[in-house]
Amino acid sequence: MSAWVLPDHIADVLPSEARHIEELRRELLDTARGYGYELVMPPLLEHLESLLTGTGEALDLQTFKLVDQLSGRTLGLRADTTPQVARIDAHLLGRAGLTRLCYCGPVLHTRPARPHATREPLQLGAEIYGHAGPEADLEILQLALDCLRAARVSDLQVDLADARIVGSLLEGQTMSEALRHDIHAALATKDASKLARLTADFSAASREGLLALVGLYGDVSVLAEAAQRLPATPAITQALAQLRWLAEQIPGVAISFDLGDSRGYAYYSGMRFAIYAKGASDALARGGRYDGVGAVFGHRIERDRPAVGFSLDLKELVSAVAPLALRAAIRAPWGNSPALREAIAGLRSRGETVVCVLPGHESEVDEFHCDRELVEAAGQWLVQAL
Repeated sequence: MSAWVLPDHIADVLPSEARHIEELRRELLDTARGYGYELVMPPLLEHLESLLTGTGEALDLQTFKLVDQLSGRTLGLRADTTPQVARIDAHLLGRAGLTRLCYCGPVLHTRPARPHATREPLQLGAEIYGHAGPEADLEILQLALDCLRAARVSDLQVDLADARIVGSLLEGQTMSEALRHDIHAALATKDASKLARLTADFSAASREGLLALVGLYGDVSVLAEAAQRLPATPAITQALAQLRWLAEQIPGVAISFDLGDSRGYAYYSGMRFAIYAKGASDALARGGRYDGVGAVFGHRIERDRPAVGFSLDLKELVSAVAPLALRAAIRAPWGNSPALREAIAGLRSRGETVVCVLPGHESEVDEFHCDRELVEAAGQWLVQAL
């Protein structure tokens, strides 16, 4: 094998795609800034216990691990940026009130999330800390939708769920972590027969509620059906009411519900959402509420803060949207003339792309869509259309 062949599911990003990714990165971070989110840049490498705090087994298996040659401690290459942002909020900023943070950077996965996916996503996301009410849930969902609209994604659909529903049905039932994992897996695949076997020893109310979740997906009518078929625990009642309210606040977007969807059950504590677009094979953005994720970093009970956020992979997003048109540029001759150099510098300072044609390369392919050229006329350097 050639030394320069990259590992499986790791790839270079070539100029046209890199340009599109970078333009989207700027557009989406500007969108987040428009909502009042501050940019943070956590390190790619961190102590393993910090990266995995409160995240569950799934993220542990996705994290590359190595030994620090300076301290001997185990380090991890981040597979998700959210725990790092929680650490920044709790341990470094330590604000008592609301904090809005956003980020964009690469993460690394030991295995691809699905066939043909990259193991090096470029993760962009935003988080709100310090507000437990549904208003923060709505703001994060609106920001995620606006980010996708800024990327010119159309025909969006939001799928809503709430971790409190399954959590309430499992509360008080004696089970091992392995059994809990299998129950969530059966709910994810909507395997009613397996779920019935796994919950044979549960209370009747819990077992019937879990089995009902297998069929509780679809449009808003699912919420009314759930209110009839599920136990009226405070957590379930509140979750259903907040899901209905949330759906009412985002008119003009297709909404669906999957009340048995418990992906990320070790992580999410409340509302969760996934946003799809027509033609996309998977969700383009995912998010939800994960209260308490930063509690361990603050060393004080008051740092156990409510939190809600979303993230997306810019590389995946680029593959799902139409390529951007090349930015128009100006072709200029190469030369030592002070007047020529001054004219080129002036154009670049005004935001123009000026491509100097080096000697002997006049006939090469134009990669920057030069629709104008810089020419000398009567001792003056002027831009004229090609």
